Amino acid sequence: MTDAEDRKPQSDEARMAFAPPAGVEVGDSESETTSEFALPRGLDAPQPPSPEPEGSAFSTPSVYSPEDALTAFTPPTGIPLVSLTKDLPWQDRMRTMLRMPVTERPAPERMPKAEEEGPAVPRVLDLTLRIGELLLAGGEGAEDVEAAMFAVCRSYGLDRCEPNVTFTLLSITYQPSLVDDPVSAARTVRRRGTDYTRLAAVFRLVDDLSDPESHLSLEEAYRRLAEIRRNRHPYPTWVLTGASGLLAGAASVLVGGDVIVFIAAMLGAMLGDRLAWLCAGRGLPEFYQFTVAAMPPAAIGVALTLAHVDVKASAVITGGLFALLPGRALVAAVQDGLTGFYITASARLLEVMYFFVGIVVGVLVILYFGVNLGAKLTPDEALHASERPYWQIAASMLLSLTFAVLLQQERSTVLAVTLNGGVAWVVYGAMHYVGEFSPVASTAVAAGLVGLFGQLMARYRFASALPYTTAAIGPLLPGSATYFGLLSIAQNEVDAGLVSLATAASLAMAIAIGVNLGSEISRLFLRIPGGSDAGRKAAKRTRGF
Repeated sequence: MTDAEDRKPQSDEARMAFAPPAGVEVGDSESETTSEFALPRGLDAPQPPSPEPEGSAFSTPSVYSPEDALTAFTPPTGIPLVSLTKDLPWQDRMRTMLRMPVTERPAPERMPKAEEEGPAVPRVLDLTLRIGELLLAGGEGAEDVEAAMFAVCRSYGLDRCEPNVTFTLLSITYQPSLVDDPVSAARTVRRRGTDYTRLAAVFRLVDDLSDPESHLSLEEAYRRLAEIRRNRHPYPTWVLTGASGLLAGAASVLVGGDVIVFIAAMLGAMLGDRLAWLCAGRGLPEFYQFTVAAMPPAAIGVALTLAHVDVKASAVITGGLFALLPGRALVAAVQDGLTGFYITASARLLEVMYFFVGIVVGVLVILYFGVNLGAKLTPDEALHASERPYWQIAASMLLSLTFAVLLQQERSTVLAVTLNGGVAWVVYGAMHYVGEFSPVASTAVAAGLVGLFGQLMARYRFASALPYTTAAIGPLLPGSATYFGLLSIAQNEVDAGLVSLATAASLAMAIAIGVNLGSEISRLFLRIPGGSDAGRKAAKRTRGF
């Protein structure tokens, strides 16, 4: 006996309750100590079911039967795998995943970076927000900004992230897993400027980050981003002023102007541009800059009428308006609305409205004084625009060229957008002047071709589509309808003026919708190889409720 056994109590309580009486022999099988709750001999108790092996909470239950499963839920074979080829632009790949639920997105491939343990999550989110800030400030659509932010995060292995873009605020949230706390960061966009050269450089940076063979470290990405922000504009100020004047002169030729009108519109636009720069240097808001810039062309047109010079004063004023109409902001606003970013679209449309009201105020002030001084300005001149196809095609190409310079585009893209603008005017002229279609329908078709060709050229170069589309829509802007609407209002013909302004608004919407539709058509027919049939999902129709 061991010491432990010696210490056990040796009393009657330690014995079996049904111990046999003295003298009764028991077999070896009955010599074992049993409990008073033991089952009688010969009674078979049901065996409890064996416990299920420990596993994941998402493993298939043991009682699951594929035959009895409902078809309304996830099929037994699982969700079809979405395979995205790496030969496509990162915009298409990231846009496809952004329109998918988080649980259905394919996991990112872990790409080796320069850092051994990977960069810190806050630094990756900060880099993502800075890149998104440059894109949004440059006029890129909200969906493309989100796609770029998602591409940057995914390139560093942060797949469970959700970017969010509004007009002035960027935010992004990353959640490592379902049980970890999310990490969020935000950045405010306070200044916006037009520089498509910088925009193209940011697109190249995102493309390199998305390339699995580049292995771009976080420090290298920060260095390239700093260089992009420090780069100067490709064109000096005097070139921009001259481009503004040439744009106004080319626009005056489109509406029937001659050499004198070309020079007058050019001088008016250049003077307005210098005044706007002066107001910007003094810190005045853009509303007043547009108001001041619209006054010199209108003043020169009224002065030519008062001097009884045999020219079309309306062409001078219309040419000056072409250089001010916010076509870029309008296209971006409509694009955001069509892709479901309604808050950003509303803010951009409100910005366009303020710019337009500023132009209206500046022109109306000059026209009001001109009419009171006896200037004979006739709105009927809009119905007698001369048709000079060769001169107008050349003017449309010059207008697109100068518009591209004003947008600070790269020199390699200027020729392509110039040809795109010439094609847009040829299509518009053939439909409107020869086919006698309505100006709204002709504008929509021409703008659709601009968006289609621009998207195809952007996909060929793996770049943004804005440098190939924005300047090309310049010849289609409703400068003439805007001017004659304002002139009618200045002459107390409010009804006719409102009708003309409504026509201008319809033309502007036709341009924006046409450009966006052309881009969507290019993506519709150039499907993603290897992807599922629903690879690029969008919002479903709400059926009126």
